[in-house]
Amino acid sequence: MRVGILGAGMVGQNLAAKLRELGHAVAIGTRTPREDAVSYAEAAAAAELVINATGGLVSLDALAAAGAENLAGKVLIDVSNPLDGSQGFPPRVAVGNDDSVAERIQLAYPETRVVKALNTVNTQVMVDPASVPGNHVIFVCGDDADAKAEVVALLGTFGWPADRIVDLGDITGARATEQYLVLWLRLLAQLGNARFNISLNCA
Repeated sequence: MRVGILGAGMVGQNLAAKLRELGHAVAIGTRTPREDAVSYAEAAAAAELVINATGGLVSLDALAAAGAENLAGKVLIDVSNPLDGSQGFPPRVAVGNDDSVAERIQLAYPETRVVKALNTVNTQVMVDPASVPGNHVIFVCGDDADAKAEVVALLGTFGWPADRIVDLGDITGARATEQYLVLWLRLLAQLGNARFNISLNCA
């Protein structure tokens, strides 16, 4: 599959490495193209699947640069979090309660099939869930059931079994996963280690 990753930071690079390891053709898009990255528009245009790995506060700008025509009809996995570090650590979640970055993306690009996923763990755990012991979980949400099924299948190739992928319903579920970062950051500070996750046990 041809995958376009928007964002050339650590998250984008780690996702690209894993996808290439799995045999996918990956183009990384960035604001300023360089030897190992193309423009946002070029990455999105050639892709069958797009991943938004930009910072949540700049995601809409990046997607505008990618172009609505290059996103229409495609599944877009939104991995972003709206973290604002302007006031120091821990950064605050700048969008929340009755909105989310994923919802803003879906509203701005109604022909794009947005699925929120992978934003509740650090980048190593995203692509290597076995690096954390136990039956910990990851979340997905989105308005398009078929798009979510495609993402669940892809996450399975990363090592996330289907029974550990929790569907939070429509795209408004992204509010919960983005706001979870408040707790995630507190745990990071206490544990001093980003390789952790949560388990879900039901009666």
